Amino acid sequence: MIKQQVKDIIVGIIEMVAPDADLSNLKSDVRLRDQLDMDSMDFLDIVMELRKRYQIEVPKEDYPMLATLDSCISYLTPKLQSVVST
Repeated sequence: MIKQQVKDIIVGIIEMVAPDADLSNLKSDVRLRDQLDMDSMDFLDIVMELRKRYQIEVPKEDYPMLATLDSCISYLTPKLQSVVST
């Protein structure tokens, strides 16, 4: 259940950053920037929103870990463990 909650958090942030993006057919293993036609500023907005909402710092060297929905979930699940309930 935690993974679904983390996915919901990620999708919610994407909806805020890219409100015109069609998230209905989001593929979990394809780069988010490619699927949603996001630029680097959109991506940085996602990183900033994670920091603002959940106090999660994502170092620049870890940015590739946020490339796909699956990799976001894997990377963020341990960091959001205290935020989401089981």
